[in-house]
Amino acid sequence: MRLLHTSDWHLGRAFHRVNMLGAQAGFIGHLVDTVREHAVDAVVVSGDVYDRAVPPLAAVELFDDALHRLAGLGVPTMMISGNHDSARRLGVGAGLIDRAGIHLRTDPAGCGTPVVLTDAHGDVAFYGLPYLEPALVKAEFGVEKAGHEAVLGAAMDRVRADLATRARGTRSVVLAHAFVTGGEQSDSERDITVGGVAAVPSGVFDGVDYVALGHLHGCQTLTERVRYSGSPLPYSFSEHRHRKSMWLVDLDATGAVSAERVDCPVPRALARLRGTLADLLADPELTPHEDAWVEATLTDPVRPDEPMARLTERFPHTLSLVFDPERAPEAPGVSYARRLADRSDQEIAEDFVAHVRGAGPDSHEQGVLRDAFDAVRADDTVREVAR
Repeated sequence: MRLLHTSDWHLGRAFHRVNMLGAQAGFIGHLVDTVREHAVDAVVVSGDVYDRAVPPLAAVELFDDALHRLAGLGVPTMMISGNHDSARRLGVGAGLIDRAGIHLRTDPAGCGTPVVLTDAHGDVAFYGLPYLEPALVKAEFGVEKAGHEAVLGAAMDRVRADLATRARGTRSVVLAHAFVTGGEQSDSERDITVGGVAAVPSGVFDGVDYVALGHLHGCQTLTERVRYSGSPLPYSFSEHRHRKSMWLVDLDATGAVSAERVDCPVPRALARLRGTLADLLADPELTPHEDAWVEATLTDPVRPDEPMARLTERFPHTLSLVFDPERAPEAPGVSYARRLADRSDQEIAEDFVAHVRGAGPDSHEQGVLRDAFDAVRADDTVREVAR
C-alpha cells in the first residue's frame, strides 16, 4: 500500500506578516497532483491543519476545498488534530465526512479504533492519535501523572490491544502529533513542554509498521519506521536550510517500509545574512539572495541610519532586521559599582547611550540630557523647600 504522509499545514498562518494563503493553496494543488501522479492509496495528515483554534474564514475555505478535491480522487484520507487545532471544531461533522472517505480523528477516546483499508495483501489498520494534552486526557487514559510519555504510552497500549484482536498479518500505521526524542526543532513550533518534559522516546510506538509524525517542521527520519514529514512551507527563518517535502511511503506485504521524499513547491527562498550594513550592500557573493526572503543581522558597532530602507534597495524582500553589534569586550572583573564610582549623573547617562547605541551622544543630545538632569534637580529642590 502506498501512503502520502504530510502534516503541519498551518492554514491561515503568515510568514513575518507575509500572507501565505496563496502558497498554501499552491501546496494543496501540489498534494492533489502528487496523489494522482504517484497512484497513492491513502493520504495521512498528522495534525496542525490550521494555525490556530479559530482560523480565519479564508483558511477554512481552503481546507474545505482540500477536502472536496481529495474526496473527488476517491483516495481515503486520514487526519488528526494537532496542538494548534481546536479538536472539537476540526472534528465537527466527522461522522458525515467519514462517508466521503475523509477520516477525521480528533477524539482521544477513539485512539484504539482504526480505519481499516484493504489492498491485495490484506488489511492495513490506521490509528489516529490526535495531540494529547496530558492534563486534559489523563483521566481518559487512567494515568496518575500528567505527562506526554504517560498518555501516549496509554494510547499506544490501546492500539496494540486492538491489533492483537485482528487477523494475523494485519499491517498498521499510526498518526501522532508529538515531540519525539531525537527530533530537531525550529523556532516556529509552539512549545508543548509539560513539567519540564516535552519529548517522548520513539520506543513508545513499538509494535506498529509505520508512524507518521507531525509537530516538528523539518522533514526527519528518526528510524526507518518513525518519521516526521515536516511542514510543507517555512514559517520561521530557522527553517532556512529545510528541504520542504512529503513522504511517499510503500508498505509491502510484510509491513516493511520504503520511503522517498516528494519536494513541495517553494514560494521564495529564505536567506539569513550577517555582517555590517556596508558589507551586505556591497558583497557580490550575496547576489543570489536578492530575490529571497531575508533576515539580516547587522554587526555594525554603531547602529546605521535607516538600515531597513537601505537594505530593501538591494534585498526588496527583507522581512527581519536584527542588531548584534560587534564591540570590544568590557574589562573583566570590574564591578558595576566600580565603573560608576566618581562619575556624574551626566557621565553615567552618556555611557549608557554609548553602550546601547554603540556611540556616545552628540553635542545636541548631551544638551538634552543636561537639561533633563537640571529639571529633575530643580524639581527636587522645590519639593525640599515645600517640606
